[in-house]
Amino acid sequence: MNDFPRWKYILVAVVILLGIVYALPIIYPQQPAVQISANRGATVDAALREKVLGILQTKKIAFKDVELNGDRLLARFPNTEVQLAASDLIKTGLGDKYIVALNLASTVPGWLRTIGANRMPLGLDLQGGVHFLMEIDQKAALDKMQQRYVDDIRTALRNAKIRYESVNPGAQGIVVVLRSAADRTAAGNIIAKDVNQPEKLGAPPPLDITDGTTTATSFALNARIREATLQEQQRSIVDSNLTTLRNRVNQLGVSEPLIQQQGANRIVVELPGVQDTAEAKKILGAQATLEYHAVDENTNPIEAEKTGIVPPDSRLYYTQRLGPDGKPMPIVLKKKIIVGGDELIDAAAIPDPQTGLPAVSVTLNALGGKRMLDYTRENVGHRMAVVYIERIPETKIVDGKEVHTAKVNEEVINDATIQGVFSNRFQTTGLDSLKTASELSLLLRAGSLAAPADIVEQNVIGPSLGQDNIEKGGRAVLLGLLAVLIAAALYYHLFGLIADIALVLNLVLLIAVLSIFQATLTMPGVAGIVLTLGMAIDANVLICERIREELRNGSTPLAAIRAGYEKAWATILDANVTHLLAAFGLFAFGSGPIKGFAVTLAIGIVTSMFTSVTVTHAITNLIHSGRKLKGLAVGGGHARAAAGA
Repeated sequence: MNDFPRWKYILVAVVILLGIVYALPIIYPQQPAVQISANRGATVDAALREKVLGILQTKKIAFKDVELNGDRLLARFPNTEVQLAASDLIKTGLGDKYIVALNLASTVPGWLRTIGANRMPLGLDLQGGVHFLMEIDQKAALDKMQQRYVDDIRTALRNAKIRYESVNPGAQGIVVVLRSAADRTAAGNIIAKDVNQPEKLGAPPPLDITDGTTTATSFALNARIREATLQEQQRSIVDSNLTTLRNRVNQLGVSEPLIQQQGANRIVVELPGVQDTAEAKKILGAQATLEYHAVDENTNPIEAEKTGIVPPDSRLYYTQRLGPDGKPMPIVLKKKIIVGGDELIDAAAIPDPQTGLPAVSVTLNALGGKRMLDYTRENVGHRMAVVYIERIPETKIVDGKEVHTAKVNEEVINDATIQGVFSNRFQTTGLDSLKTASELSLLLRAGSLAAPADIVEQNVIGPSLGQDNIEKGGRAVLLGLLAVLIAAALYYHLFGLIADIALVLNLVLLIAVLSIFQATLTMPGVAGIVLTLGMAIDANVLICERIREELRNGSTPLAAIRAGYEKAWATILDANVTHLLAAFGLFAFGSGPIKGFAVTLAIGIVTSMFTSVTVTHAITNLIHSGRKLKGLAVGGGHARAAAGA
């Protein structure tokens, strides 16, 4: 008599096979590696690979492999000592055009990676890595926002031919001083019409405009940025910086980085597996912005560079293009900013519809679009440039103490001719290649921080400490598993051994599911696995005790098995649903470590229900079905029953 359908046998076999395949990557250790990615203007190609190979072979550095991996080059080494030596040599040989970072590379075979079987990512506490806490300088961003409104008000008043004494930021917000009450009224109307427009439909105006101090010769107008506008700006700055930092982390090739907001003005960045903290700090701490300026076409840049004489409203910059002497070519730009990088909403690399040459399509917000419209309306045929400004923090040791400074790089990454009048949507042409267009579009989308973010806290967990945690966690799982296996086998005999098989398969399936979903495993996650193993045996205890009870009541062995699984199922389901609800509660309301514990607990509960009930039922039926049984090896003195089957 066999009450276990064939399709369930097939299901169990398929699930176990897939579980073993997708759990296999965990046996392949990670390998010390040096990752090389390109800075702006550089490329990662076969020529770079040959150059790196030449550096390593010349210095007789032992390496496993040097391979192109998308837009990165990965060099693998036998141990960390060789990895460190190779990193220093490669950095010296390649210079500043490339980012050289220490990392850990996967050794999972290609056939497993092809079907999506990858090693599950390990958290900071298991793999080692770096933890950064970054604080956003909201004041700098808000000062810039206020200055932008100052410039807009001045432009609006000049265009309306309203004479004013001054427009400056003050304690009461932006203070506009005019010469008469009539001018103040007219200025208020113009500011409300041309400047005080909401960026989003249905939102209130950003400025609160009121009359200020009045004297016999001056009539002030106060324009204060509303609190709601400030709060929205702060939220926007944090969201923008989160996106930018995620893009920067991608340069390090970190698997499963943690980048999240903490409080109102702070961002937490955790990079598991990153060993080169200096490089990580350099990439994360680099603070960049973009600005559009008019090109001063009346000043010869070569003469300005030679003489140092530049008009007071202009400034000398340098482009990416190299002159005949191999040095960057100079260019003179107007100091006034047309629009800044924080006013860009989107950018995409596209071919110019008219010429087919590379171009970048740019989208600005409402205020930026209006300023661009006003400027381009009067400057068709003139040139406009994009300036990339980067502030890279540096730490120097002076008299035995750390001194934090910043290196500021300003470079014109593009200058092109304005072809027509445009506002919030336009194209930047004059680019030399599609790659340049793609790099520029990426830079415009997420390359600049909306506000400076300084690293205020840094913690490093070394690979040795991470390895120590892995060994301790693995030992805890192994000891817990062995204790349960031995107890089950001694107490429930054959049925205990069947439960042991299910328990091992439960661990395999749990690892497989974590690997499939690329869930990051942390020490709390390991605790969840240990707890799951202890809880998983509960279902088999219920089943075995129910079978014992049925045997005591005089049931035949096969009838006792059937009744044991059927009658224990409701209790098993209720208990596990309760555990799942608790896990969901931990995940919903817990923080990072608690979430990791909840995820492994929830997955373990689901896999244990499958292995403890379905898998053990299948094995039990395979062993006992179709045989004449006089008893069951279920322990507790019930090795024999009164009747056969």
